[in-house]
Amino acid sequence: MQNPRMKARGLALAGLCAVAISAGLQVQPASAQDSSAAATAAKPQGNYYVDFRARTAATYGHAFVWYGRSDQKQIEVAGVHPATESVIPYIVGHIIPVPAETGKSYGDLDEQYLTASYRVYMTEAQAREVFAYIKRLEGASVVWNAATWNCVAFIQAVAIHMGLKVPGNHLLYPEDWVNQLRQLNGGRKYMPGAASSQPMAQAPATAPAQKPAAAAARKPATVPPSRVVEANPRT
Repeated sequence: MQNPRMKARGLALAGLCAVAISAGLQVQPASAQDSSAAATAAKPQGNYYVDFRARTAATYGHAFVWYGRSDQKQIEVAGVHPATESVIPYIVGHIIPVPAETGKSYGDLDEQYLTASYRVYMTEAQAREVFAYIKRLEGASVVWNAATWNCVAFIQAVAIHMGLKVPGNHLLYPEDWVNQLRQLNGGRKYMPGAASSQPMAQAPATAPAQKPAAAAARKPATVPPSRVVEANPRT
């Protein structure tokens, strides 16, 4: 026959175990929930993006940005290039500034021409400011010049405004510049902090008073011609 004292001690021990198990079951989910909340708070949020892109073109290649919302199909395109389909202004633009146009050019939406891409996400508040800056930069880009204000210089101004580290030279092939941009920023996926307060980049002072009528031209930009990139079809 079991000793009454031993039986009472066993019942008490069982009760303590039950309380401990119950407490553990209550605390564990709360701890997991707290950890999940902390991880969510630490992770930057935002469906908005700027995508720095490079593609093939008739000579050096072309650099431009896509921007918009990742949950929408609509894509905004920004960049700068000579405002003509003629090759003459492009050649002259290696010596003096020539009239430019901004926005989408032939091939900017075609993935088969893409050579490099680096996408950075941001919050809605950041996007409002950055997208407005891109629009102002387009409005100021009334000329194109291979040495001073080319397609790489344009997207470099956007990257600096976003607080990203940029290559030290905008006279690089667009593909090389975009790849270096990604490397310098460690492939980060989110925009760091608030946008830069630096003044907006300016085109050369010899700019014409007004932009010419838009043309569907696609023109490349940048470095001295030590190599030629495979040309893509033109309109």
